[in-house]
Amino acid sequence: MQIKGWQFWRKQGGDENSEDGLTPPRSSRFAASIGGGVLVAYSGLILFLGWWWNTEPAGFDVHAKARAAAQTQGVALVTGFTTTTAFIGIADTLVHKRGGYITNDIFPPGVWMDNMPEWEFGVLTLLRDTARVYRNDFSRSQSQSAENKDLAEAESKFFFDNNSWILPRTEDEYRSGIEFFLAYQQSLTDPNQAGTQFYARADNLQQWLAAMETRLGSLSQRLSASVGKRQLNLDLAGDNAASQATVGPEDNFVKTPWLLIDNVFYEARGFNWALIHMLKAIEHDFGDVLDKKAARVSLRQIIRELEPTQDTVWSPMILNGDGFGLLANHSLVMASHVSRANAAIIDLRSLLEQG
Repeated sequence: MQIKGWQFWRKQGGDENSEDGLTPPRSSRFAASIGGGVLVAYSGLILFLGWWWNTEPAGFDVHAKARAAAQTQGVALVTGFTTTTAFIGIADTLVHKRGGYITNDIFPPGVWMDNMPEWEFGVLTLLRDTARVYRNDFSRSQSQSAENKDLAEAESKFFFDNNSWILPRTEDEYRSGIEFFLAYQQSLTDPNQAGTQFYARADNLQQWLAAMETRLGSLSQRLSASVGKRQLNLDLAGDNAASQATVGPEDNFVKTPWLLIDNVFYEARGFNWALIHMLKAIEHDFGDVLDKKAARVSLRQIIRELEPTQDTVWSPMILNGDGFGLLANHSLVMASHVSRANAAIIDLRSLLEQG
């Protein structure tokens, strides 16, 4: 029977490597095992890269980075150099951290990742707000003065679509924005380019703090909405003559969708990571202004409030416990730190407005 079976297999175009005429040829089994091994290895590589790329970058010493940049360029640490160096360092980290810029990835593991793209968007939000203040305030002596061309180009680069993967790629536009900021930084230290300046004035600092206050207030509300709450309509509060385009409800129920809770959390972590670096640089360049208003300690308190937002998240997922329930609510903890920092910024702005 085995001989007949073997002859039958041979007549059907089978492989003499088959032992019983019924199992697949040995060469086919070998190819299948190779394919399975390759698939397992590829899956393992993707999982490892996903874990490796998902690690948030460490912070850097803005003062040491500024001193190193000045030494490399052979220039002095003029006013604005440290703040500009911090901005460039934040943008460079966004583009060149582990895995590079991930938001616009179209292949695994980047396309499957969720937390890191939100972290990147938080950092990008601060860069965009700060680039605008650089163009409109830090680099201009008054509202009628001419804007700096390098900063005008840089702002447009950072406002480019954050999810473009080709023609042009998002990271290429952001690298171009970094180059324009480097050109501005070099001009700051050149005595022959007196038109390029960084004005460390109280009113300029207030403009930047106002932008940060708005962002932190929004993040605090979105984080707090993780558990859901009824909120009264305060759109026209405080002004009897105020009006709006359409009539809104007297109150509404605000709740962050369950699948977006971790998105808001990591966006806040990214924004706060970048904000801490900028605040440390601001303390250096605006030191005289802060000391005149006795406000240096207020700025340091803002940094102190924000630093816990970068603590390690030991939970494998962002928990969303309800009120005083059994589970923690990471969003509410983050909202607490953000709210306290926002309140400290409001106090600082009030100090700067005083004569």
